Amino acid sequence: MKKVIFVATVVKLHIMEFHIPYLRLFQGMGWKTAVAARNDYENPEDCRIPCCDTYYDIPFSRSPFSPENIRAYRMLKDILEDGGYDIIHCHTPVGGILARIAAKSARRQGTKVIYTAHGFHFYRGAPLMNWLVYFPAEWLCSFWTDILITINKEDYGFAGKHMHAGKVEYVPGVGVDLEKFGACCVDRQKKRDEIGCRTNDTMLLSVGELNQNKNHETIIRMLAKMGRKDLHYAIAGSGQLHEYLENLIKGLGIAKNVHLLGYRHDVNGWYAAADIFVFPSFREGLSVSLMEAMASGLPCVVGRIRGNTDLIREGKGGWYAGSEQEYMEKINFLAASPEKRKQMGAYNQKAVREYGDKAVMEKMRAIYLSAGC
Repeated sequence: MKKVIFVATVVKLHIMEFHIPYLRLFQGMGWKTAVAARNDYENPEDCRIPCCDTYYDIPFSRSPFSPENIRAYRMLKDILEDGGYDIIHCHTPVGGILARIAAKSARRQGTKVIYTAHGFHFYRGAPLMNWLVYFPAEWLCSFWTDILITINKEDYGFAGKHMHAGKVEYVPGVGVDLEKFGACCVDRQKKRDEIGCRTNDTMLLSVGELNQNKNHETIIRMLAKMGRKDLHYAIAGSGQLHEYLENLIKGLGIAKNVHLLGYRHDVNGWYAAADIFVFPSFREGLSVSLMEAMASGLPCVVGRIRGNTDLIREGKGGWYAGSEQEYMEKINFLAASPEKRKQMGAYNQKAVREYGDKAVMEKMRAIYLSAGC
């Protein structure tokens, strides 16, 4: 029986978010499936991975400098050398780098190594330290990669010129469930009532981890300057900045208008309840939450960054912004223009179809077949 293992830094925030359909695909073909990733659930017993025959809890750290990654590498090396895997599909910078180093011996025995770059940490405008740390590591590991998958056009062009994988492929993201987010049957106003957002108020929504990269603080400070009581900003996500953002919101006196929803399993209902999707992130590969917002028919005000520029056509599906002032201008315009919001949302629902889960699954199936499935 053939065997595949998926390697990533964490389970909850990566494997569970993006890779269950692919584990299901392999099980459906009769393969034995495995996952190697750190159990990042608050309650470790909540870690139950569907379509996974074997799970290895590996103590990966997101920081490439953490000594924990030495232990993680040793554990992973033993697993990959002894497991007899036909395909190793690795993800995330740390998980992907350590897996490819650990898989060198397995590759000599015929194992195929696939790496999906969910957005290189080096990119146009990235901090110099990102280039100094991540580019040499990714360049070196590309020699030990049979198939390198990129999910945005900037990374695809860069990888084709500078990386040395056997093949470089472009896949438009990890796939978004167009049916789930395009036809969500919820009581819109009942959802808004949960945060005190009235029928004629305007609800902004962001979905993403509470960390510095997601840059929620820019929108929070913008709302404080605007002083509008008819604007509500809901953020769905958990993370290390929760307490900081909570204190910031209270300190700015806008606790009635900014709502930290935490990690949500009903996020499709919040897209349906919102009027405008706001995405001020500093760095993305190809944002799943932005694609979900587009599929939900929302106009989007986003940062002009890699990945976003693949998805949003300015003036058609939304606008780009950078400063608080730019976000303020675009949000004020859309808040006053229900018809424009409707037009942009309809445009996004059409534009996002090529990023749907079925289209992406077919592309991935062809890649797996080329690797010997």
